[in-house]
Amino acid sequence: MTAETPPHADAELDARGLLCPLPVLKARKRLSALPAGSVLKVTADDPAAIIDMPHYCAEAGHSLLRQAEGPGDGELLFWIEKA
Repeated sequence: MTAETPPHADAELDARGLLCPLPVLKARKRLSALPAGSVLKVTADDPAAIIDMPHYCAEAGHSLLRQAEGPGDGELLFWIEKA
């Protein structure tokens, strides 16, 4: 996947302004409503998310397709495929 072509997202979650553990908890709740194989794009600005999201995906069995810096200051983007 090139930097110019992000993965397709079936749903999006804006977790900007939320601090640990809320971005992960909101992502977990949003993913629970999606069918297996769906991709959730999460936008967060909590610096801890760069550690927390990959750890959550590994623990829950989801695939972290990509993580990148967002266009906004301190924004982090995550594309998570539901197991």
